[in-house]
Amino acid sequence: MSQSLHDINVLREQIATYGKSLFDRGLTMGSSGNISQRLDDGGWLMTPTNACLGRLDPARISRLDAQGVLIDGDAPTKEHFLHRAMYDERPQSGAIVHLHSTHSVAVSCLPDVNPCECIPPLTAYYVMRVGKLPLVPYYMPGDPALGDAVRGLAGKHCAVLLANHGPVVAGKTLEAAVYATEELEETAKLFLLLQGKNPRGMTPGQVAELEARFGRP
Repeated sequence: MSQSLHDINVLREQIATYGKSLFDRGLTMGSSGNISQRLDDGGWLMTPTNACLGRLDPARISRLDAQGVLIDGDAPTKEHFLHRAMYDERPQSGAIVHLHSTHSVAVSCLPDVNPCECIPPLTAYYVMRVGKLPLVPYYMPGDPALGDAVRGLAGKHCAVLLANHGPVVAGKTLEAAVYATEELEETAKLFLLLQGKNPRGMTPGQVAELEARFGRP
């Protein structure tokens, strides 16, 4: 059964609330970043193009059908293809957050970062909420080829890091996607603070124990 208009409007309010929280804490700035929520009918809610996450009008948040056709609200983010690529490969995911958060972007610019695992497993909660974070090579913003690059990794990873751009993070719920994005940004900050200090991270055995108990994100 599809969600009622009331339920969809509640989801719009939630997107606006989380967007403002992320913006107010400096995790996104200007009109950067975008959020989406999968609907029961196969469509999506997405933040509009050129919208500031700190000042979203819930009524203007884009609503798309299962084919990506705009039903109501403003035109969706121009990076809508990133969201659709993640959803196509992750049927278990109900929401996606994409930010240009400072520390995560900084990691994406490091010349010697491991493209298969940009940030090592420094904390248990990073392992539980993010897991392995692959780097997607640089593409010009808005290039549809970026969607194909993300699609190739999304099936195995709940989060990817776009080179010189920022993270794209999926979660079962909007709350889960936001929490994972916040965990990624804080761990990116830790990673940068520990550069050159030979930090003690989680061992492979400790990572495997966490994955066995809590599953992979």
